[in-house]
Amino acid sequence: MYNLTKQEKKILKKLNNEKKIQDFLNKLKINFEPDGETCCSPRKVLRERKAHCIEGAFLAYLCFKFNGKSARIVDLKTTRDDFEHVICVFKKDDKFGCVSKTNHAVLRYREPVYNSIRELVMSYFHEYFDNKGNKNLRSFSVPVDLFSIFGDDWITSEENLWNMHDYLDSVKHFSILTRKQIRNLRKADKIEIKAGKIVEYKREKEA
Repeated sequence: MYNLTKQEKKILKKLNNEKKIQDFLNKLKINFEPDGETCCSPRKVLRERKAHCIEGAFLAYLCFKFNGKSARIVDLKTTRDDFEHVICVFKKDDKFGCVSKTNHAVLRYREPVYNSIRELVMSYFHEYFDNKGNKNLRSFSVPVDLFSIFGDDWITSEENLWNMHDYLDSVKHFSILTRKQIRNLRKADKIEIKAGKIVEYKREKEA
């Protein structure tokens, strides 16, 4: 199945619900890309035991699909001064939730309690700010089913998945703010900025 090894299948079979998938992603170290930017396949993530957001989202998507469950990938766009985020969205009891790989305290898992993907995305808005307090989340993509677009060869690829990265960047995105709303945004408070600097994993030189 998907050209996976027995060991890879064993791991994926255990990750059969959103809680287990999120717990597994949390245990993976953050991929700080010390040798340059990456967009690793699930096989490489499982082998190297590290991932950043899009790599974690792709693995989460595979876990859901491997276990016969539906999932979609959603890209969150920001201003040019901030980093975009990618999440794996699932639906449970007619409500939306998501699995998210991040090194920060707040851009994390969301319970399946949201009525729409937009509502889910907006749960990230107030905490999505930079070190100057600017709130930078601006849009989200249509939900993407990776298998229907890319097949399944990407799962075990030893090459970076830049074609998938670029596709997510290029698909239709929905704006979440008007220009007037952007002009009227208040910056995050100093205590929020301080709390926002909490990370789960530190770079080796900082440890």
